[in-house]
Amino acid sequence: MTLLLQAGSQAAQQTADSGTRAGLTIWPEPKPVPEIDFVDGVGKPHTLADFKGKVVLLNVWATWCGPCREEMPTLDRLQSQLGGSDFQVLALSIDQGGIQVVRDFYREIGIQHLELYIDESAEANRSLNAFGLPVTLLLDRQGRELARKLGAAEWDSPEVIEYLKEVITPQGN
Repeated sequence: MTLLLQAGSQAAQQTADSGTRAGLTIWPEPKPVPEIDFVDGVGKPHTLADFKGKVVLLNVWATWCGPCREEMPTLDRLQSQLGGSDFQVLALSIDQGGIQVVRDFYREIGIQHLELYIDESAEANRSLNAFGLPVTLLLDRQGRELARKLGAAEWDSPEVIEYLKEVITPQGN
């Protein structure tokens, strides 16, 4: 049995029996996501609305979180492979130590393709009902949550990339 999920004008198929694909729990219908406030690497304020029009993999993480540290290179490689006008990995740090802590971490492990975003208040966790780290939400082009994963993942695995390409590709292509 197959369920067709609409991600704006794009579609992705997943097995309805399991409700999961590529390690993500996929919702039967897109869910609204509250606005969250954060800043980029130069301190410019942003909200999720700034990313509408793109499929976004929103990863909430922190430098002190072991599993977060392990998965960060896979998110960087995913952004390198799929990132562009239709897709973005938004790695949102909730480090309260500030932007320099995150900048140092990026440099330490060689992150090259992810932009730097931080929510020092850690309000994103509460607003997104994300009570654990890392947590990753797949958002459609309208900013609605299609799927979620609590815990680390290998984001650049063939299975994840195949699924994300299905979500990103407009229906009929």
